[in-house]
Amino acid sequence: MLKNKFLSFLLFALVTFSASAIGGLATVGFKEPWYSLLIKPSFNPPDWIFAPVWTTLYFFMTIAIWKFWHSKNRDMNTIYIYFIHLIFNTTWSIVFFVFHKIILSLIVLVILILLIIILIIRFKRVNLYSYYLMIPYLLWCLFALLLNVSLIILN
Repeated sequence: MLKNKFLSFLLFALVTFSASAIGGLATVGFKEPWYSLLIKPSFNPPDWIFAPVWTTLYFFMTIAIWKFWHSKNRDMNTIYIYFIHLIFNTTWSIVFFVFHKIILSLIVLVILILLIIILIIRFKRVNLYSYYLMIPYLLWCLFALLLNVSLIILN
């Protein structure tokens, strides 16, 4: 059982952090000079904060889905929703940083937030630990939504 738990954690970490890596590559490869030229709101965090925050959130997401997976009443539909949500998570970085489509990225972000809310609701029914681990992610994405809307207004 311990081996199974370790392997499942590695698998979920690999999948989750793959989304992170793809989003990170899109950001690093296409961010500048476009992003620096945007007018940003006064509450825009410094660039250095994003990597540690996202790393922490991806770690929380990994633990959340892993704990859910090892819960008695888990269901596969929630696992599928988790994977779909990762696609939207990654897509936001590509749409925003690679294609520079701020309005389209807002639409992707709204869909992502809705999927996170669905996951939180489904996690709460099965595993409270998973539920609580997703709340900081939701809050950060809501903050990202505020930033995204501000960028649309200012640019």
